[in-house]
Amino acid sequence: MSLTYDVRLYAIEVRRDRPKPFRLRWLVGQRKHSKSYQLKAQADGRRSELMSAVRRGEQFDEETGLPVSEIRAQHGSVTWYEHTRAYIERKWATAPAKSRKNYADALATITPALVKTRAGSPDPAVLRRALYGWAYNRNRWEDEHPEDVTAALRWLEKNSLPVSALEESATVRLALDALGLKLDGKPAAPRTARRKRACLSDVLGLAVEERYFTTPVNPLTTVKWVAPKSAEELDPESVANPRQVRALLKGVREQGARGAHLEAFFGCLYYAAMRPAEATALRRAQCHLPETGWGVLTLRQGAVRAGKGWTNDGRAHEDRHLKARAVKDSRPVPIPPHFVRLLREHIALQGTAPDGRLFRTSRGGLLQETGYGEVWAKARQDVLSEDEAASPLVRRPYDLRHAGVSFWLSSGVDPMECARRAGHTIAVLFRVYAKVLAQTQDRANHRIDAAMREWNEPE
Repeated sequence: MSLTYDVRLYAIEVRRDRPKPFRLRWLVGQRKHSKSYQLKAQADGRRSELMSAVRRGEQFDEETGLPVSEIRAQHGSVTWYEHTRAYIERKWATAPAKSRKNYADALATITPALVKTRAGSPDPAVLRRALYGWAYNRNRWEDEHPEDVTAALRWLEKNSLPVSALEESATVRLALDALGLKLDGKPAAPRTARRKRACLSDVLGLAVEERYFTTPVNPLTTVKWVAPKSAEELDPESVANPRQVRALLKGVREQGARGAHLEAFFGCLYYAAMRPAEATALRRAQCHLPETGWGVLTLRQGAVRAGKGWTNDGRAHEDRHLKARAVKDSRPVPIPPHFVRLLREHIALQGTAPDGRLFRTSRGGLLQETGYGEVWAKARQDVLSEDEAASPLVRRPYDLRHAGVSFWLSSGVDPMECARRAGHTIAVLFRVYAKVLAQTQDRANHRIDAAMREWNEPE
């Protein structure tokens, strides 16, 4: 939408040979516009309306030729709730199941704040369930709704603000304030708030595209919002050293058949810095495991748990390509000889699932976070000292991945190569592992000092 005050209206033109002989012509910026009428009074009336808008000092849109007030009136009937449903419809087919959940989560947080009145409002928990579980879950649109869900959505349809109201900064702030809080009124986690804000920006961007606003500007860009502070840098206290990792893997192995099966799984998180979803989907065909020397794991996908209600096939997990990579991209990760031997032993003793997966449940299904999380928690309890167990030291299985990358960096591996193996951008690597890199730089400085002393350079 391109707005301008440069508007010129012409006298009504009469064309006797036309069914609608009275043509009104006007110029907005460089664009010509016209409209024909059957009666002269109709053309005069429309010309008077446009002239009144000019006299009021309104801007006109060059493309449509309409004054701002008329554009706003046209789009005023589209509510925020209707628009967000259209957004879900547009995004659903191509979005991963986990992203679908995130969209629903964000919009179920924001939408209740963008209403005309609180009178007759449903219980917040019911409204949240209605939005997250039904209105923003495309898979359930055709299902029969419970009575309380139907009533909650009917109230929202009636009371949702028009999308055009989001042009006002105060309305945008209502949305921003909502996404910064949890349902119980406590502050939301910084990462969650930023994720929901990104969704809000995307939804408003679609509104700009649909010309629901009088200016081609995303209203969110005009409102100052300070992102909640979060500690993205890795806490060095959570990073285990190789000796501790070996002891923990031994603690896993000693937990019977279940632990013996998961030892190599946790080894993948450490020695190859794999994400749990990548290790869950690892297949025999992706493993180059020579009898001697280094091997290679060629990572191609991950099994991401999103829940049955959000996938296309009703499975709890969805097979996805590598994070932040193209669909058919792969990531080869070299692994050291002793871990090659561990994987060879695992395959020899445990075999693989029919589809070639190395790791599975007792029934052959995909590993569950709760299952391997219990094994890891017990290994920490059995192996670590009381003080270590109470600390952040490898508290989560995911921390093994952080420990693996940290070990590479502290060993002097080039950060670019560390980022490639871990599947990070170099920017993410430097942001997350800043403290580890600082320690690495200190060691490098000491080595340079030693070399300079060797050559009698002044300090």
